[in-house]
Amino acid sequence: MSQGQPRRETGTNLPDVKPVADPVKYGDVFNVSGELANQPVAPRDAALMQSAESQVLGWTQKGGVAATMQSAATLNQEAGYVHPTEYSAAVGGQGMKVTESDIPGRRVVTESVGGQVVGQFSTPVPEPSPAVTGSFTIGDALEAASVTCGDKPVTQSDASAIQAAEMRATGSNAVRPGGVAASAMSAADANERTGDELQKTTLGEVLADAKRRLVADKVATTEDAEKVRSAELRNNPNLTTVVGGVSENVTAAANLNEAAP
Repeated sequence: MSQGQPRRETGTNLPDVKPVADPVKYGDVFNVSGELANQPVAPRDAALMQSAESQVLGWTQKGGVAATMQSAATLNQEAGYVHPTEYSAAVGGQGMKVTESDIPGRRVVTESVGGQVVGQFSTPVPEPSPAVTGSFTIGDALEAASVTCGDKPVTQSDASAIQAAEMRATGSNAVRPGGVAASAMSAADANERTGDELQKTTLGEVLADAKRRLVADKVATTEDAEKVRSAELRNNPNLTTVVGGVSENVTAAANLNEAAP
């Protein structure tokens, strides 16, 4: 960011942004420099940061980095500067991280995008948790799909991909009653009988709390991604995957995990 350029504080609702004028860039909302500062905040960036915050904190911080990114990405998407399934080159190349380190009685949480710190705060040391941390899980990928493809009505191919993802996450070959896959299958069946598009159940509705509803979760791998992709393809009459859908998000999570040091 050039000297003298106004910078919005992290956690604002970006009230002074005019979507028609210029895309909201990372340098507008965070104290970053170089290539990252000039890149528009993209929807998939925000979805991945939300997942990363949830992994480490157990929740998405109100007014924090992920919330700021989501506000910026929404403005950029509504103005047509970015596609709903897009993520920035810096995120694709260097990834994003939410890490924690302990000091007496506190833990310090540091959030970074493309190798640059965009936020840091401390919280009391939490009780030990069995949650998976440090990498993107299948549950994270499912919740990311609720953001990147949230308005899409659930189809049989979506339900098959979700079923495969849940089975990979839990290690079970059975569809759990009341689980994410069961909800997706029910939604797909109901949507086929519904003529009104506005009355159909969407991926956003089915996957919004997917991570919490999984009885177990695991770090996404390339093998998981391939199984989910195959399931989605098998049940799509066009033999294609959905842009920004379930299999693409599991693949993105696996790729980021594989690229992490």
